Amino acid sequence: MIRSVFARFLRTSCAGAVTLTLVSVGFSSALMAAPASGGPRQLVLLHQLDADRHQALSELATRFNQSRQDFVVRVEAGSWQEGAQAHMLITEGEAAERFLAARTPRYKPVHAAMREAGLPLQAVKPPPVVPRHTVDAQGRLLALPVGMSTPVLYVNRDALRRAGLNPDMPLQTWSGLQEALDRLFDAGSTCPYTVAEPGRVMIENASAWHNEPVTRTEARRELPRFNGMLQIKHVALMASWHRAQFMRIYPDAREAESRFARGECATIAASSSSWPSFRRQGGFELGIASLPYHDDMPGAPQNTLADGAMLWLTAGHKPAEYKAMAAFVNFWLQPENQVHWQRETGYLPLNRSGFLAAESNLLGDDLENIRVAVAQLVNKRTTPASSASILTGQAGTLRLVDQALEDVWSGRKPAKQALDEAVMQLQMPAR
Repeated sequence: MIRSVFARFLRTSCAGAVTLTLVSVGFSSALMAAPASGGPRQLVLLHQLDADRHQALSELATRFNQSRQDFVVRVEAGSWQEGAQAHMLITEGEAAERFLAARTPRYKPVHAAMREAGLPLQAVKPPPVVPRHTVDAQGRLLALPVGMSTPVLYVNRDALRRAGLNPDMPLQTWSGLQEALDRLFDAGSTCPYTVAEPGRVMIENASAWHNEPVTRTEARRELPRFNGMLQIKHVALMASWHRAQFMRIYPDAREAESRFARGECATIAASSSSWPSFRRQGGFELGIASLPYHDDMPGAPQNTLADGAMLWLTAGHKPAEYKAMAAFVNFWLQPENQVHWQRETGYLPLNRSGFLAAESNLLGDDLENIRVAVAQLVNKRTTPASSASILTGQAGTLRLVDQALEDVWSGRKPAKQALDEAVMQLQMPAR
């Protein structure tokens, strides 16, 4: 099964596009100074990843550095808006949006750096499920989507057993999941189900999963349209679960994931990249499955969307430095390095060698999350309605959607009113 999934991904997405994600490095002015005589120069790669992923980056950076005498990569956490400019930057969300907001680009396209260094990138246009700002109009990579993931369903198989449920039963549909949540609640669960990122799961990905558009085009403008029948129906269903105490919503993704990892919640819709963390933290048998779908929606399921952190090569450096950065990218393209990154971080590989390496039977279920995530992303050929949208993927939009959903959970507004008002607010011109 895993071989056919990866083969289909490679056919539908591209032969290989990206990969590196390595070394995050914080810096100071001292790091940017010339090295001591005879020593290698430092390449600074800044990131804001968590401690486990910082450790994975450090290990890969160390291996890269052992092969170099001219340049080495230093890994450190920090913000690109503080201190001197880094050579490389791993960023996402609002931090990435601010980084890209400058009139003069703050980055050098990765495809250009690789070409100038004479190194292959195998860069063709990534699939439409990946954010559009990672490529230019010709489909060439501007940045490496190194921290990609998509929402999936995790289950505490031990909790299902305690509720008298078969942990191997498929939870493919929302109606089927509701029946399981009912049993879990009756068995004493105070949190049968939770969601790490409600707006991203319930609106952005649920819409793509059912081939329902979240935007419309008017006079070349992309306008919101996530208040259709499917979105209203789904949010109303989630509201009924909240009232029945089948679903608990927590203030942020970290708390929701923490409560699942501690065994307080029996199921959770969360990022596919959370698989390694749940396996390390959870004291229970972990299961993973695709997001459920509404079986009364014709054609469902369709495909979900990938999003996450990107690696940017920052602007203003010397040719020798860009050549060393390209060598670092090339190092990360090696299959064994990609597998290490996938296994330790849970992120998706985005080039041919990474996906082929992930097929290895030697890895057992270490990359089960990759199989499930890729199966969702390429379940069917992407359509305009199921493609990634710049508008709904923005942090500000997702914040507004989450607030609208909070109004629904609190009982202040019904689903239709909350979504209608959120759409209207986004359509208002900025002052």
